[in-house]
Amino acid sequence: MPLFRRKTPPAVSYDPETQEVAVRRSICTGEMTLGLIDKATGQFHDVMLVDRETLESVLRSLKLDSVKTIY
Repeated sequence: MPLFRRKTPPAVSYDPETQEVAVRRSICTGEMTLGLIDKATGQFHDVMLVDRETLESVLRSLKLDSVKTIY
């Protein structure tokens, strides 16, 4: 459980033409990192650590139903 919890998730902006939203998840701890994958290079760029609630609210704000999960 995070020590300080945000009431509203930070705004995440991305270009759907060149980037894809994804979650990188740790197999050992289950920690989730929201990030963007550059479609040209395939590189993952970290945006923020998230829990399930924050991830769902960010997805709602981006109007996405699901995201790619990387283990």
